[in-house]
This record gives sequence, structure tokens and C-alpha cells, in this order.
Amino acid sequence: MATLFLIILFTFLVSLVSFAGVFVLALREEVLKKIIFYLVSLSIGGLMGGAFLHLFPEAIEKFENGISFLIVLLGFFLFLIIEKTIHWRHCHKDNCPVHSFAYMNLIGDAIHNFIDGIIIAAGFIVSPAVGFASTAAIFLHEIPQEIGDFGVLIHGGVSKKRALMLNFLTAITSVAGGIFGFYLLGFAQNISHYLLALAAGGFIYIAASDLIPEIRKENDVKKSFINFAIIFLGILAMYLLKFLEA
Repeated sequence: MATLFLIILFTFLVSLVSFAGVFVLALREEVLKKIIFYLVSLSIGGLMGGAFLHLFPEAIEKFENGISFLIVLLGFFLFLIIEKTIHWRHCHKDNCPVHSFAYMNLIGDAIHNFIDGIIIAAGFIVSPAVGFASTAAIFLHEIPQEIGDFGVLIHGGVSKKRALMLNFLTAITSVAGGIFGFYLLGFAQNISHYLLALAAGGFIYIAASDLIPEIRKENDVKKSFINFAIIFLGILAMYLLKFLEA
């Protein structure tokens, strides 16, 4: 039951990132945009590092004949299909769709966070180190995402207090996903390595499709180098987590 406790604890801690919107209220718009931009860079490094240094290597040990590569590819395109199907695209632009999109975004986030919970569960079932690495990668991605979600809700006409509450309710589905994943994987532990490979593909998709295009918009050379440095900082953080596996 110690594993279940860790899953519930860390999925709950990740869900608390939904309150990142509180800090938005105290920041000027130009400061917020700059911070989000750097958080996006950190998220890229965390997702890429989590995928290539933790999830994929762990999954590849259990498979033969290159099937793990196929599952990673499947995960990449699965996340594309999910995004297109439920309009799961977080707003990083000034002109965001309003009203109906705000609530559609909540539905997409609830599903997304549920899947995150399953990924965290799969990681902890394999080993605490993989669980910590999965949680760290998801945590780094959640910060800019939740700030963006909060902005979408406000722009869609939702009050600030209600936006914080709705954001948290969608985020807490990660705990449900973690519990579901724990009991599902308890019956079939081999599934965890398939999920890790799928998650690796999903992490790569989010970083490559949603986040990297955002930092490519920066034309200032100095700021671009800062972004690159922050990306490598995220990768380094995920690399250092590998020592937990020793």
C-alpha cells in the first residue's frame, strides 16, 4: 500500500499546480508573459528529458524486436488524435477562443489530468525513481499549462474565483487517474511498460508540437540563448533524477 500512498500523494501535489493562477493575479501582463515563456522552455527540457532518459529506457528493457519504438510512435500520434478530437490545445496567444472553448478546455484538461495520473501510477509501480521522474516531468509541464488554462477561463468570461475552483476540480482528476492506474496495473503489471512507452511518445508530442513552436517565435538572440539554457537545465534536472535509481 506504500506505492498507492505515493501515487495519491504525488498526483495530489501535481493537482495543486492548478492554483498557479493565484500568482497571475499579482503580476503585470508583461511580466507574466516573460515568466510563462521561460516556464515553457523548462517544460520542454523536463518533458524531453523524462521521455528519453527515464520512460523510454525503462520501457525498452522489457520489449524485444523494436516494439517499444512502435509504441512510442503510437503514443505520439495518439496524443495528436486526442488533441484534435477534444480540441486539446492550450492557449498561448493573445486572441483566444472564448466562452464555449473555455468549457471545452476544461473537459480536455480533465481527461488530460486523468491520463497524467495513470502515467504517474505506472511510473511508481515500476520503481520509485521512475515515479519521481514522471511526476517531475508532468509537474514542469503543468505550471505553464495551468497558468494558460486560467487565462483562457478568465478570457471566456468566468470569474477569477470560479476559474480557480474549476481549474482545481479538473486537476484533481489526476488523483482518480492514479488510483485507477494502480488497481488496473495491479491486475496486469506488464501494462505499465506499455503505458510508459505511450507516455514517452506523448511527452515528445507535447514538447515538439505545442511548446517548441512557442519558443521559436522569439527572434531576440539573447532571449533565445536563455531559452536554450533553460531547456538544457530541465534536461539536466531529469538526468540528475536518474541517480535516484542507483
